[in-house]
Amino acid sequence: MRLTFLFLLAIVSGTSLAQSKLEQSVLDLSKKKFSWLINKQYDSLNAVLDDKLEYVHSNGWVQTKTDVINDSKSGSMVYQSVDIKEANARAYNNDAVIVTGTGTFAGIHGQPFTIVSHYTEVYVKSGNRWKLASRHSNRMP
Repeated sequence: MRLTFLFLLAIVSGTSLAQSKLEQSVLDLSKKKFSWLINKQYDSLNAVLDDKLEYVHSNGWVQTKTDVINDSKSGSMVYQSVDIKEANARAYNNDAVIVTGTGTFAGIHGQPFTIVSHYTEVYVKSGNRWKLASRHSNRMP
C-alpha cells in the first residue's frame, strides 16, 4: 500500500513539473512574439500567429493574422517597445495555454502611444507548434 502511494505521488509530481515547463515555454514564446513585433521578424510572426487569430487591442480595434503582419509591414502599426511587468500562464490538457500579463506598450498607430494594459493570450497546440489563437488587451488606468 505504501509503495503504491509513493508511486502515485511520483506520477503526480512529474505531471506537475511537466506542466510548469510547458507553461514556462509558452510564456517565453509570448515574450519572443513581442520582440518579433518590435523587430519586424515576419517569418517568426507568421509561424506563431494562428490563421484564425483574433487580436483585440485595448481600444477595441480587432486584427486578423494578416492584418497584424501587413499593418506592421506598412508602418500603420509599429511597436517600439514592450515592457512586461508581470506574466503568468495556465495550461489546459497540454493543448491550450492561457497567458495573462500586464505591461507597457509603446509605438505608433497614426500617432505615438504609450499604454499600460492587461492582456490575455490563448495559445493552442497545432501539430508540434504553439500558435497564438486569440489576444485581448484592456487599458489600465
